[in-house]
Amino acid sequence: MDLAQSREENFGKDSHLLRNQIVNEYLPYVKRIVNRIAVHLPATIEVDDLINVGIIGLIQAIERYDPTRDNKFITYAVFRIKGAVLSELRSRDFLGRTTRRKIRDLEKAYLKLEQKLGREVSDEELAEEMDMDLEQLYKVKRMSSISFVSFEEIGCTSQHDTALATGSLAYGDADDALSLTTMKEIKSTIAKNIDLLPEKERLVVSLYYSDELTMKEIGKVMNITESRVSQIHAQAIIHLRGKLRREGLLED
Repeated sequence: MDLAQSREENFGKDSHLLRNQIVNEYLPYVKRIVNRIAVHLPATIEVDDLINVGIIGLIQAIERYDPTRDNKFITYAVFRIKGAVLSELRSRDFLGRTTRRKIRDLEKAYLKLEQKLGREVSDEELAEEMDMDLEQLYKVKRMSSISFVSFEEIGCTSQHDTALATGSLAYGDADDALSLTTMKEIKSTIAKNIDLLPEKERLVVSLYYSDELTMKEIGKVMNITESRVSQIHAQAIIHLRGKLRREGLLED
């Protein structure tokens, strides 16, 4: 039994005494999570600020973890850390309404062209449809990659739904089975649409979200540049968000 597992079994007994030790032990997870999110963010966002927010999420996980649940502490901690960071980013609304509108317009334009042409749409065709140059198009694509799925766009606006977005549903009230079922349906729809992505996009999404490799690590696996991985990732997100919007899971 490793030290972390032993500590999990002692949560609730002397968690206050263990808290500082646990924070130090899991700090690398906080930094890794924040750095994976920050790679898509504008340079104006201070990574150290997000790390501090992530630490708060970790502390909340330590204080609220229930060892009687059938989940490991690290699973719950990751949910809490990610939730805290994403909530902070949403509260800042650093994208702004104009950029959000451009992202929605981009997704709609891609779907329109895809249906019209019956094939994958090139960046040049998309830029022409959007009346943009390629540099402007790539900028909007990068912005679309910041969040895989925004839970507000799926209609999660209540306090409980915000809890879903931060991943606390697994440890929240057990009486909201309907919300749990809805989230499972959303995950199932996302998984289905990932399977329909072109091969390279599907591989990048799998390596990035399932295997949690960095863009640089994926580049080495696929023998392409980190910049190219980022482009493929952005294209995959445009595809996925567009398909989710078409199926009514994202609001216009």
